[in-house]
Amino acid sequence: MIPRYASREMTAIWSDEHRFGLWQEVETVVCEVRADRGEIPVAAAQEIRAKGGFDTARVLEIEKTVQHDVIAFLTSLAEHVGPASRFVHQGMTSSDLLDTSFALQIREAGAVLRAALVALLDTTEKKAREHRDTVMIGRSHGIHAEPTTFGLKLLVYWSALERGLRRLDRAQQEIGYGLVSGAVGTLAHLDPAVEEETMRRLGLAVDPASTQIIQRDRHANWLQALAVLGATVEQMAVEVRNLQRTDVHEVEEPFGKGQKGSSAMPHKKNPIVAEKLTGMARLLRGYALTALENVALWHERDISHSSVERIIFPDACHTLHHMLTRMDWLIGGLEVYPDTMRANLEKVRGMVFSQPVMLALTAAGVSREDAYAAVQKAAMRVWDEGADLRQAVGQEPGIADRLAPEVLDRCFDLEHQLRHVPAIFARTLALKDW
Repeated sequence: MIPRYASREMTAIWSDEHRFGLWQEVETVVCEVRADRGEIPVAAAQEIRAKGGFDTARVLEIEKTVQHDVIAFLTSLAEHVGPASRFVHQGMTSSDLLDTSFALQIREAGAVLRAALVALLDTTEKKAREHRDTVMIGRSHGIHAEPTTFGLKLLVYWSALERGLRRLDRAQQEIGYGLVSGAVGTLAHLDPAVEEETMRRLGLAVDPASTQIIQRDRHANWLQALAVLGATVEQMAVEVRNLQRTDVHEVEEPFGKGQKGSSAMPHKKNPIVAEKLTGMARLLRGYALTALENVALWHERDISHSSVERIIFPDACHTLHHMLTRMDWLIGGLEVYPDTMRANLEKVRGMVFSQPVMLALTAAGVSREDAYAAVQKAAMRVWDEGADLRQAVGQEPGIADRLAPEVLDRCFDLEHQLRHVPAIFARTLALKDW
């Protein structure tokens, strides 16, 4: 069943019509290569090219009887071609046709995913640049840590997406292999040159050592690349969900006119898209695990992988494509609240500058242990008494008598703390080469 969130472009790639069309092209090219080598009549290859066709409904109807999709397709093709069809599929086995066309299909789907990923990268970069200097609190363990910027947070995600793009490109290359090597991969009935020339014309590489099938480590690797990309989208979605919480409220995903947040509570604006993307990432991880289980087949081949792949590959492609396009929408329309970010930063009354004070003390000759203890003592006053850390450290003998007021002021200088953010942007975005 096609998911309702499937795009037309991806749906077309995984349709029966397109799959059979690729099958026809593979069979036709093999015949043309053999004709060029003098192994079958040139006129026969020309006739197969000119008359070749199939009826999708007819193929599916035949399959109900013969219980074999390739035989059903070849029967329909023969009905169109006529007597020359006797040269079709000679020396080949079903998986020669299936796996070679499957590689073409996967690469087409991968190209659509790549385009959506590049669009998300561009949107994320734009939003990151926009908020390069939008100051906010960084959190570790969910607790206020040190200042950062919202742009830098987005840049980290951009970098992860960029790595995902490179993984996808490598996986696309590794999946681009085909074969026409026969029943157990020995090329018993076709010359290796036929296989090589067929793959060249189809734009694929020859699998150097195959059995009846292309080995499934290639397919598992491709789905791993999709799953890791899904995990990065999930990472972004979880951050949006956390930052949208009422007690944080630093960002909000777009909320359309007329949209409803809750059936019971009219005030609600829930991060529903981010939550959905988090859930969909779990599907991708499941598909990737299943692909790994497809690697170990019996001897030269069994078909335990076949039924699985008919589900997980289209579904994974539909799922990730939807995730990428929806995250693109989310980041592009994200509401950002710099004033709230600054207010949240100031909630802990300067404690986010505790490390600069400690480091200044060690630079002044204080041991790290003593410096840590002195700053922690001042910080506990902030927690317990509601003091400001700048005030507290200025009153702490172990600190005030070692650091001049101007040195302490520098420790609490937000611009100084974030002075290297532009350099981080420059070195990260320099990786862009697409």
